Amino acid sequence: MLIKYQNLSEESKVFLYPASRKFYTNELEELETKVKNFVTNWTEFSVTYKIEYNRFLLFFITEDALITTELLDKLAQFVMQLEQEYELTLLDKVNVCFKQGEYVQYQEMKRFRELIKKKSVSKKTIVFNNFIQTKYEYENDWEVNITESWLSHLIK
Repeated sequence: MLIKYQNLSEESKVFLYPASRKFYTNELEELETKVKNFVTNWTEFSVTYKIEYNRFLLFFITEDALITTELLDKLAQFVMQLEQEYELTLLDKVNVCFKQGEYVQYQEMKRFRELIKKKSVSKKTIVFNNFIQTKYEYENDWEVNITESWLSHLIK
């Protein structure tokens, strides 16, 4: 059942998928329709979704939802279908998304390390924690300074 984001508790679970590129403006309306249709039919539990920065796809499901293999398989199949349709990667959470000014960048880990060495990324860089698990973490720990992230060991 599709509900408003505000109606989910802080303990609600989140599934986050960072896109390897921004969704183009002409793709967003169609994407929104596809995601809304999927979420509406995905499960009987209360769910919602967000598309952030035209790059991140987030699914929120109530904390009392029974997360079964079947439920996860349906989500994974849907996300893989989006990857094929839009010719991008959504399932790779190890690559790094970070802010460069007002823009969100996506880099493979090897390239991100090179950016650090070249001082293109600093201790002030905001990175996205792709491993958040709850609505509370999304609201408080998703966009963090690199020194507060799992990437902090890369910054000296």
